[in-house]
Amino acid sequence: MSKQTILGRVTQLAKANINALLDQAEDPQKMLDQLIRDYSNNISEADQAVATTIGNLRMLEADHKEDVDAAAEWGSKALAASRKADGLRASGATAEADRFDNLAKVALGRQLQSEKEAKTAEPTIAAQTAVVDKLKSGLDAMRNKLTELQAKRDELVARARTAEAQNTMLDAVKNIDVMDPTSDLNRFEEKVRREEAMALGKQELAASSLDAQFESLEDLGRASEIEARLAALKEGRAAA
Repeated sequence: MSKQTILGRVTQLAKANINALLDQAEDPQKMLDQLIRDYSNNISEADQAVATTIGNLRMLEADHKEDVDAAAEWGSKALAASRKADGLRASGATAEADRFDNLAKVALGRQLQSEKEAKTAEPTIAAQTAVVDKLKSGLDAMRNKLTELQAKRDELVARARTAEAQNTMLDAVKNIDVMDPTSDLNRFEEKVRREEAMALGKQELAASSLDAQFESLEDLGRASEIEARLAALKEGRAAA
């Protein structure tokens, strides 16, 4: 997998619109659980790819350091050989001095080669460093998205369960033929009122009958009184 492909995938995943996916979910809990698993797997895969890229970068850096160190070492050897040649030439040992000058030239050639290899690697190292920085940022963004997704998952599952319970209750209520209970109460109240009215009527009727009886007694007593007074009148006239 190329570095550009890895970077593109990480960037794409990091910019995924989680909320848009959640809005389309028919079963939020199952969808979110699967999405979290897939996203976690993508992060793990990207993490391994980033680790490989970082490892390659560190190898390039190690090779570059080795070339830089080698160039410095060959430069030191060239300088030592050149000084040795100068000393020999000053003492009259021209042939031996030429041999050390040739060794200095060889060392300088190796130095140039090491410097060239180090310089050639520098743009690649810079590019790899930029890629690694982007990959790390992408991974951080993905991990943040995963945290957001997990929090969103818990929220939506709770909301889904609440909505399901409400819908179940509403469906149950809808399937029951519910009448207005006040109508039954009104009818019962009307029946009670009729019963009460009947009782009042009976009481009134009973009271009327009793009053009539007392009135009959009063009339009978009055008639008796009249008869008694009439008898007294008669007796009084007879005595006179």
